[in-house]
Amino acid sequence: MSQGPQEQVEQQPQQRRLAGRVAVVGFPNAGKSTLINRLTSSRQAVVHETPGVTRDRTETVCEWRGREFVLIDTGGVDPGDGSPMQSEVAEQARIAVQEAHLVLLVIDARAGLAAGDEEIAQILRRSRRPVLVVANKVDDPSHEAGGMELHALGLGDPISVSALHGRGTGDLLDAIVETLERIDGAEHDEDAGDEIRVAILGRPNVGKSSLLNAILGRPRVIVSEVAGTTRDSVDTVFVRNERHFRLIDTAGLRRKRKHRKGIEYYSELRALQAVGRADIALVLVDSSDGLVEGDLAVADEARKAGCATLVVLSKWDITTVEIEDVRERMLVKLRQRPALMTTSALTGRNVDKLLDAVEELFGRFTSRSGTGALNRAMEEITAKREPPRGGRRRLNLLYATQYDTRPPRFRIVVNDRSLVTRDYAYYVENQLRARLGLEGVPVIIDFQSRK
Repeated sequence: MSQGPQEQVEQQPQQRRLAGRVAVVGFPNAGKSTLINRLTSSRQAVVHETPGVTRDRTETVCEWRGREFVLIDTGGVDPGDGSPMQSEVAEQARIAVQEAHLVLLVIDARAGLAAGDEEIAQILRRSRRPVLVVANKVDDPSHEAGGMELHALGLGDPISVSALHGRGTGDLLDAIVETLERIDGAEHDEDAGDEIRVAILGRPNVGKSSLLNAILGRPRVIVSEVAGTTRDSVDTVFVRNERHFRLIDTAGLRRKRKHRKGIEYYSELRALQAVGRADIALVLVDSSDGLVEGDLAVADEARKAGCATLVVLSKWDITTVEIEDVRERMLVKLRQRPALMTTSALTGRNVDKLLDAVEELFGRFTSRSGTGALNRAMEEITAKREPPRGGRRRLNLLYATQYDTRPPRFRIVVNDRSLVTRDYAYYVENQLRARLGLEGVPVIIDFQSRK
């Protein structure tokens, strides 16, 4: 059937005025993520008693006294740890400092100064960035003495706080805003709307972070052969051909709930929250494994969140599966009928084409069908398969309108909603998706009885 004309909904660009960017650095388990959660009144960063939970750098917008600024959470830096993972963490922290206008050096005041704290302080001096020293875990006045010891770093008066209880955080926020206001060039505009929000989803170790780094052309997140390296959901904004993208790298999603515990549980919770704020979900499938049940479960999470979906066969350079075998199983199992692409983060295969496909899918996700074209499609749908009957009455689909986008939402007025069967509702959904060119896009239909 021919596809009806579509009208694109024009999204007006929005801008947000930011006071600046603030990097939060320090030794592992100094309480950086807890502090960020306290300052932003959120639970966006994963927090756990295990040192080194945060590995990548993540960004969160904080508002105080009518001013907004970006807080950049980083992994704990331990100069004495020579492991490859710690080297990657330290590099991400160094980049965060370079991109920031102000740095918060967070130190556990109860533990006191360690040799590593002085090394971090030296690194910050060389960065020539303004630094605020934060004496954390000062839960009551008896711990103040530990905070005073931090004067020895020569980076100014430490600000005593308790991220856990909120003590002193108002004073810290005042100091951040006042310091940013004195820094030339810190205040800037940032696009807050008109961006394509893309969540990169998949089972653990299917290549999500590698794909993100391949898209950006630089290491933004830590990549390791160890499954579960990514723990927070990491946002990265970049511009391509004047189009703004927000790429969200997420922790691996496991199919069975009994396998989720501790840090993994909270990391997965952040991943599901990330899906909820995305427009497009890239569901990565490890080509060396083929399409397995865990991949189908990930795709279903994207569908339930209302994301348009694109299935990406990663690691295509080492695959042994046939693409048609994967495509055939997708058509049977995935309700949204998403497109399928192959990529290789290692060789760069199809990375640019993937972004073209994301833009095209976003166009369908935000499209609006004219009422005339929509009702002609409805006539063809009911002619192809007669609506169900309940007793002596038959379901009659009277007319349809599209009342929203992102994702497309349709209202179909019927003579009696109770006559709509689950099977026929799925049939109408699939037919509308095919006739309006909405493959890979959620099609939400409200059947409404005529008043």
